[in-house]
Amino acid sequence: MYSYLEKIDSVIRNGRYKDTWESLQQYHVPRWYEDIKFGIFIHWGVYSVPAFGSEWYSRNMYIQGSKEFEHHIKTYGAHKDFGYKDFIPMFKAEKFNAREWIELFKEAGAQYVMPVAEHHDGFQMYDSELSEWNAKNMGPKRDVFGELTSECIKAGLKNCASSHRIEHWFFMGHGKEFDSDIKEPLKRGDFYWPAMKEPDYYDAYSEPAPDNEFLEDWLCRCCEIVDKYRPEIMYFDWWIMHNSVKPYLRKFAAYYYNRADEWGREVVINYKHDAFAFGTAVPDIERGQFAGAKPYIWQSDTAVAKNSWCYTENNDYKTPSQIICDLADIVSKNGRLLLNIGPKADGTIPYEDREILLGIGRWLEVNGEAVYGSRPWRYPAEGPTEIPEGQFTDSGAKVFTPEDIRFTVNNGCIYAICLNMKGKNSVCIKSLSETENAHKPAFSGIIKSVEVLGYDNAPAWKRDKQGLKIQTCCIGSDMPVVFKIQAE
Repeated sequence: MYSYLEKIDSVIRNGRYKDTWESLQQYHVPRWYEDIKFGIFIHWGVYSVPAFGSEWYSRNMYIQGSKEFEHHIKTYGAHKDFGYKDFIPMFKAEKFNAREWIELFKEAGAQYVMPVAEHHDGFQMYDSELSEWNAKNMGPKRDVFGELTSECIKAGLKNCASSHRIEHWFFMGHGKEFDSDIKEPLKRGDFYWPAMKEPDYYDAYSEPAPDNEFLEDWLCRCCEIVDKYRPEIMYFDWWIMHNSVKPYLRKFAAYYYNRADEWGREVVINYKHDAFAFGTAVPDIERGQFAGAKPYIWQSDTAVAKNSWCYTENNDYKTPSQIICDLADIVSKNGRLLLNIGPKADGTIPYEDREILLGIGRWLEVNGEAVYGSRPWRYPAEGPTEIPEGQFTDSGAKVFTPEDIRFTVNNGCIYAICLNMKGKNSVCIKSLSETENAHKPAFSGIIKSVEVLGYDNAPAWKRDKQGLKIQTCCIGSDMPVVFKIQAE
C-alpha cells in the first residue's frame, strides 16, 4: 500500500491539479455531463443474499433487537456460528450476464451506468490487489464490476463507479457488543476491520473519527478503481463529509483529475453534504430534489423502490409515471437523475425493476428530445404542486394536476412537459401568455407551431393573455405529455 501512496503523491506532484481546494477550483464540468440526464445506479452485493430489510443488512443484523437481528437468528442461527461473511459463498451470481444488463439499461434510455464497486459492507465487487475479500476471489469468482464496465464501453454508455467504503469504519462495530463472529483483534485486511464504535450522530466531527490507517486504505482503494477501470464518473456516499476525510478527498480529486488529463478525458465526481468545496465537483441529493432551478449542474439519486436500494422480497415500488415526473422536474432545474435498481443474488434483475425500466424507456423513445441534451428554460416550472426541497423527500407520491408543467429547451424549441394529462385533452400554458409590454419579464417571442410528441394529429392552439391554449384530441395519457413549441 505504501508504494501506492507514493504513486498517488507523484501523480499529484507532476499534474496540474494539486490537493488544495484552490487548485481544484480549476475544475470545470464537462460538456458531455451537461448533456446526459438519465443514469442507472446498481446496488448489488452480498446483502442481496438475505434480501431482507435493506442493503444495510450487514450492520443491522448485529444490532440486538432489530428486525434484522431477529430474522437472522430465526433463519440462519446464532451470529457466532453464521455471520455476515458466511453469506459470501451463497452469493454465486450464477445467472449474471453483463451484456444483457447493459442492453436492458440502454433500452431504458440510460446514458450512464453506476455500479456500486464497494458498499458499506466492505466486499469489493471488482478484482482488487488490496484485499482478498472481493468478487473475483470469492462468491461469484468473477470481476463483475469489470464485466459491466467493459459492456458499458461497448454500448457507448458512460462507465461509472460508486464507493461507499468510508462508512465501513463503523458499519460492523455492533458485532463486538455480543458473542458474534466479529472479534478482536482485527487488523487491516480483515473483512470486518476496523468495526469501530458507531457514532451517536453523524456530522463533520463525530467520534470516533476515522484514523489515518483506515483513510490511507480508503484512498488507495478509490484510486485502484480509477486506475483499473477508468470510470468517467466517480460517486461517493454521504459520510465523506467528515472533517478527518477532507485531506484524503483533496488527494483523491487531484489524483483522479490528473489521471484523466493523462488519458485525454474529462471526468466527474459526485458528492453529498458539501463534502467538496463548491465548484470542485458535482453535488448530489439523495432521494430528493431542488424546489427551483439552479445555475449549476447537479444530480439526484433515487431508487425504483421506496424502502430499499437493494433487492428485498418486500420492496415497495414506484410507478414509471412517478419516476418520469421526477425526471422531468429534475431536468427542468438543471439536474440529472441517477435511478437505482437492485438485482437478485443470482444475477437476475427482478421483474418489477425490469418493467419500470422498460416503461421509462418507452416514454423516452418518444419524448427523449425534451430531455437528452436539453437545457433549462427561463422558467423551470408552473403549476400549483410544490416540490419539497432536500434529501429523503421522495417517499410519498406527488399528486400532480393538469396545470403542473415543466420546461426545457432544445433544438431551438421550448418543450412543455405536462405531468398529468389523464382524462384531459387541453392545456393552458400560462408562462407563454401574450404580453402587451415587451419589457415585462414574460415570453415575448413568436410561436410558430405546436405539436404533441408521439401523436400524428397536430393540436389546435391559440395564444392570449391567459396563456398558450392547446386543444388536442384523444390523448388522456397516464404518462406525462410533451408539447414541442417552435418559437423564435
